[in-house]
Amino acid sequence: SGTIPPALGNLTALTALWIKNTLLEGTIPETLGRLTALAYLDLSTTSIEGTIPASLGNLTALTNLYLNSNPHLSGTIPPALGNLTALTIMYLYDTQLSGTIPDSLGRLTALTDLRLFSTSIEGTIPDSLGNLTALTYLYLYETTLSGTIPPSLGNLTALTIMDLDTTQLSGTIPASLGNLTALTSLNLGFTQIEGTIPESLGRLTALTVLRLEY
Repeated sequence: SGTIPPALGNLTALTALWIKNTLLEGTIPETLGRLTALAYLDLSTTSIEGTIPASLGNLTALTNLYLNSNPHLSGTIPPALGNLTALTIMYLYDTQLSGTIPDSLGRLTALTDLRLFSTSIEGTIPDSLGNLTALTYLYLYETTLSGTIPPSLGNLTALTIMDLDTTQLSGTIPASLGNLTALTSLNLGFTQIEGTIPESLGRLTALTVLRLEY
């Protein structure tokens, strides 16, 4: 229990910090941005509140970031997280995060797993997410995302699961999603998407789950 001491920012040789599944309260100290050797940061499933400090964008050695399952974590996703170009996993789900997905996340080209579901994130899906060509999992469901699905997501040819269920997305299904031939699950249910199903989806021969219901 208690809070994260700002003095942990002095542990500059630290490569991994796990403080998950605890009764920790208070905010994430700005001083954690001094841990530039850190590769693994897990603060999931706590009672942490407040916002994600922009100083975490200094952790350029970080490969795994878990801030999920913190129901009191709020504010927006700092654009500075786009500096974490070694990142392979980013879990921000089951939080009170709001605002838009920063364009800068399109610089995280090592990312394989992006989970922003069950948040209050809004606005459109940035075209820049089409740069994340190593991505295998994309979970954006149960958000208030709106606008259309960017055709650039058709560049994510390593993707195996795309879940955009229960959002306010609208428009039509881009034909470019037919390029995602590694896809096993495509969930576009409970959205405002309309129009016809593109012929190109017939190329998704690995697909085991396709949800388009409303």
